[in-house]
This record gives sequence, C-alpha cells and structure tokens, in this order.
Amino acid sequence: MRRRLGEAVLWLTVAALAGWAGLRLCGWEPKFVWSQLVSFTPYAAAFSVVPLGFALYLRAGPLIAAALAVTCAFAVAVLPRVLPEGNPPAAGPVLRVMAVNLLHSSVLPPVLVETVERERPDVLHLLEFTGLMQKRVEELGLTRSLPYRIVLPGEDSSGAAIYSRYPLRAADRPIAAPAFEGSPRHLPAVVTLPGGREAEIVAVHACAPSEGWRTACWASSVRALPPAGGPLRILAGDFNSTLDHAVLRDLIATGYRDAADVTGKGLSMTWPYYEQPRLFPKVAIDHVLADRRIAVQSFRTLRVPRTDHRATLTELVLP
Repeated sequence: MRRRLGEAVLWLTVAALAGWAGLRLCGWEPKFVWSQLVSFTPYAAAFSVVPLGFALYLRAGPLIAAALAVTCAFAVAVLPRVLPEGNPPAAGPVLRVMAVNLLHSSVLPPVLVETVERERPDVLHLLEFTGLMQKRVEELGLTRSLPYRIVLPGEDSSGAAIYSRYPLRAADRPIAAPAFEGSPRHLPAVVTLPGGREAEIVAVHACAPSEGWRTACWASSVRALPPAGGPLRILAGDFNSTLDHAVLRDLIATGYRDAADVTGKGLSMTWPYYEQPRLFPKVAIDHVLADRRIAVQSFRTLRVPRTDHRATLTELVLP
C-alpha cells in the first residue's frame, strides 16, 4: 500500500514537471502567472532529478522512463547555458559595456561612481535613472572618465542614461515609447569607436510581466527592441525576461547572442537581491545581447549595494 501511494505521488510529480517542460519547449506562454513561473525553469530542471532518483530506488520501470524523459527535456532547455560557445573571428576595437538597474536611483551616488572607476567600462547603461541621480553622479566626477552622455531622466522606473568614453549620438531610429504612462523606456544611441567604427547600443528596460496592464506592456516592450541585422548592435540592461521566455528567444533568433549564454554563464542570476531572504530563488533577467558578428570575450555580474539587480559587465570585440 505504501509503495503504491509513493508511486502515485511520483507519477503526479512527474506529470506536473512534464507539463512544465512541455510548455517551455513548445513556447506557448499563458498570460500572467506562467510568464512569471517559467523564469524558474532552471530550478524545476534541478528538481526533476528527485522523482527520477526515487523511481530508480523503487525500480519502477515505466516511472523511470517517464521521469528520465522529463529530465532530458529540461536538460535540452537549460544545459546549453553552462556550455561555452566559440566566437566569430573579430579583430576590431574592444568595447566594455556595463549595465545596472539602480532601483529607483536608490544606489548611493559615491558607490556608483567608485564602481565605474574600478571597473572602467567604455559604455555605461543606467536604468531607473532620475534627474537628481544625474546631478549627484556628475558632481562626483562620472563624466571625467565617461564624458559623452545621452540622458533621459525620469521618475521611479522610467528614466535611463548612457554614458560613454567615446562619442555618442542619438540613434537614427528611435524606439517607440510604451503606450502605458510611467513605464520603463529603452534608450538607443550610436557610439563611435576609435578608427571611426560605429555600433548602435540600446540601454534596455522592459516592463515586468506582472499584474494588470503590465502583462501586456511586458511582451510588447521586448518586441519593440530592434532585431539584429544591418548595423552592429548591442542591447544591454534589464529585459525582465529570462532565456526561458519565448519572446526573448525570438529576439535572439533574429541574429543576437546572449553574452552570459555564450560564455557558459547563462545561469548567473541577477534578480532579486536587495532586502530578500538569502535563500529566495533568483532569476536571470539582465542580459547583454550582441550581434552574432561580435565576439564575446567575457561576461560577469557585479554586486552593487542598494539595488535588487546585479550589474552586468561584458567585454566585446567588434569585427
């Protein structure tokens, strides 16, 4: 009796995990709850070995086969993120791109400036950037190392800025602002590197897939980002999407590569860290997408106090 009950519980667990894996692989995303839940697919993948282990212990043949199939399905979705990829041939200028969500500009300005001076990015994307934060960081000398800037300050989550070591100009094709007032906005620009090579850069801040109108804002804000092709382009910032969201994978499929994925660090979680229990599960929603012609030399995340996001720092080599 006890064995039958145990097998029944295992079958229900495997069935639930099979449904999760099936939804993830087919790309269909029911609104609201699933758009959030699918972000935790790596944890579901890790958990899938538990019923497999119990099935092996019970020597239940059909259950072993089903659990193994589910684990393999999750492996197809998740395992490539920890396997480094090669790079295209690239011998052009090197560009270090740093992006950080400032949590409504809660990061202390001296800390931000010190971090930038220590890490020495060539391009800095700042999200949730207010006018007061702009005033303070520029007073503290941010523009000494990054003298060029395009700034779109705003309240709470709507502001963004790009600071650069190299000349900047507005992008030829602006990205349409969200139809929802107070939503985050993407900020595109063109950077001119030594030797005259240009690349388009976008400070990305998508809406969150949360309740009410934000669910609609989320998918449309990711789809508003420009596809790859044509000029070299780099998208960096808070996508509010993981590699388990079909809308982000569709964007990457146009000709981008995810820097964390390319370097085998696709499970580097970036949110939420501030004022959360240590064991609260984290997800990877901050990304750097580079045109597939660009080589990704390195990717890492950085702790910046007083924000719930990890900053990203990526070194790229242009063709």
